[in-house]
Amino acid sequence: MKDKKTAWYNAERVRTPGSVVLNAWREQNGPERLGRTPLARAAVQTSARGRRMYAGAKVDRLTSDWAPMNTSADAELVTSLRMLRARSRQVCRDNEHAKNALRQIANNVIGAGVGMQGTVKTAGGVLRTPINRQLKEAFDRWAAADSCHTAGKLHFHDLERVLMMAVARDGEVLVRKVRQAFGRDNAVAFALEVIEADRLVDNYSQATNPDNGNAIRMGIEVDQWLRPVAYWLYPGHPGDFQFSTMTASRFIRVPADEIIHLHLVDRWPQTRGEPWFHAALKRMNNVGGYEEAEIVAARASAAIMGFRQSPEADDPVDGVGDEDDVEDGERVVDMSPGVIMDLAPGETFNGFNPSRPNAAMDPFLRHMLRSAAVGVGVSYAALTGDYSQATYSSERAAQLNDRDLWRVIQGWFIRSFRMAIYPELLDALVLAGEVSISDYYSRRRMYVEAVRYKPRGWSWIDPTKEVTAYRLAVRAGFMTVSDVISQTAGGADPEEVFQARAAELETMDRLGLVFDTDPAKVTDKGQAQPAKPGETDGEGEAAGAGGGDSAGAAGAPEAGEESGAPAESDQEPREGG
Repeated sequence: MKDKKTAWYNAERVRTPGSVVLNAWREQNGPERLGRTPLARAAVQTSARGRRMYAGAKVDRLTSDWAPMNTSADAELVTSLRMLRARSRQVCRDNEHAKNALRQIANNVIGAGVGMQGTVKTAGGVLRTPINRQLKEAFDRWAAADSCHTAGKLHFHDLERVLMMAVARDGEVLVRKVRQAFGRDNAVAFALEVIEADRLVDNYSQATNPDNGNAIRMGIEVDQWLRPVAYWLYPGHPGDFQFSTMTASRFIRVPADEIIHLHLVDRWPQTRGEPWFHAALKRMNNVGGYEEAEIVAARASAAIMGFRQSPEADDPVDGVGDEDDVEDGERVVDMSPGVIMDLAPGETFNGFNPSRPNAAMDPFLRHMLRSAAVGVGVSYAALTGDYSQATYSSERAAQLNDRDLWRVIQGWFIRSFRMAIYPELLDALVLAGEVSISDYYSRRRMYVEAVRYKPRGWSWIDPTKEVTAYRLAVRAGFMTVSDVISQTAGGADPEEVFQARAAELETMDRLGLVFDTDPAKVTDKGQAQPAKPGETDGEGEAAGAGGGDSAGAAGAPEAGEESGAPAESDQEPREGG
């Protein structure tokens, strides 16, 4: 027996700490063994990837409802464009801040209109003034509403403002080039038709043209490179049903070379444009609802003056049983300011004091409108007209930031619209005889490119400081006088400013007038410039010379005046200088 007990007893196992059974199970199924399996290694790698991912991409209990889709720009627009456009129009129609933002965009991008100036030069680089003058005058005649607009209602610069507002409000607008003459006494066979984006057959989002196999994306037929081939339009505005007769559905296919589709592209491919107000629509709608609720509460707070309660009913037919005071079984009382009202017997009035106007309304609205301004792309002060919180430095920074954006949009508008119509307009002007250029067809490209567009500029924010800064920049060679005029003279042409300035100084000199604006006569300190040798003094005698011969010199004819010198002529110089 003693031998058997010795065989059963295992001193080594007894000395092992812990449970013998659990240790055996752990050896076979514990994490040490599982960690060596392929499944365990994959789990460890997945966990490591989770620790290394971007915080903005993590999905947890705080971001579980944030599940955007990776879709194309067109896929997002096709489901939202109609509602975005309708809501954007409603906000711009009914919300005063949105309406003002639309005005600010049109005023700063277009202003009174984008001007143009011909810059045709000779081979020697000299401006051909007669031809450039012809181009300017012919354009101004065509720009009249009766000639440039198919409906005869919009002057060309008014049409530019309409287009800019449509792009901001609706996200896009179409301009059709109509190659026929409109209006009386107009032979220029070129006019423009403004087409709202609603006329695009946007439910043609997955169609294919059976004639050529081109895809039709939201009403725009494109080739394999997504280059527009044609535009599919409703014959009339689909929302104009109150003024049109019911006709069978039919569509119009307009070739792409007749259409200018104005819209900004944020992503590519993007066939249609999105309204600029899309990121601020919810906030502006909420602001309108909040203001309305505050006004209703303030009116209710100011409407009731007091109540008078009677101990008994004076007339059993009065009170709750009166048909004029009961609607759907409930007693209804109209409240108006300054009224003392009677209560029915047994009724008591529980007062409602909303404490309005709300003292926190002003800072809350400023916060909401600042966010809306950022969404639209204008400064808070420009959106609201509120300068109460602005300092000179902050307002100057805001205006400079706005102007940088306006210049970007001005460049886009000129490239997308003005440069798109000018070649065909110039062809039509030449064909109609409005502009006479003998070598136009042999050098057409040169004439088409010889034009300068003049968008509006902005005046000084602080003239005293900025004029000094610009003058120093010109003297240092960092910019030219023409650059200063272009940026600050509201779109004026530098050459026109120089010519007007020269004529002004000549008139002042002829009349014997001296102003401190003439640097040739007066220094910047207001003192007279010292007379140069050869110039006459106040008595008409030449400085440092006798009077006899100087009178004859003063009466000598000017260059080009009966002295045999060639005078400037309006005749067009021959090519070659």
